[in-house]
Amino acid sequence: MEISSLKTVSAVVLALFFIVAGANHFWHPKWYERIVPPSLPLPALLVQISGAAEIAGGIGVLIPALRLYAGIGLVLLLIAVFPANVYMAQHAQAFSRVASPALLWIRLPLQAALIAWVWWTCA
Repeated sequence: MEISSLKTVSAVVLALFFIVAGANHFWHPKWYERIVPPSLPLPALLVQISGAAEIAGGIGVLIPALRLYAGIGLVLLLIAVFPANVYMAQHAQAFSRVASPALLWIRLPLQAALIAWVWWTCA
């Protein structure tokens, strides 16, 4: 399979990933509000904004003329939500029903892999 075909398949999978993840912010907002670090204001609003941004970014990935911009937005979003992942790892006992502490820590460098995937697909 050539690179352009791989990128097309990757774009569809990436878009579905972000659209479903973004919709999940609206299906289960309380869960996402729990992972917003307490130092940030208005957790419900932040969850709605990040969910909408994930959906918009996912849709943008599907539109070739918008793909680069969607990719930049998704990379910035992944950087912006990284503190929530750190918060989860630091307070693993509060999220033990979701994942083990080790998995929450392993998840942190996986954010870099996700950023790389977005950039490879969209740039």
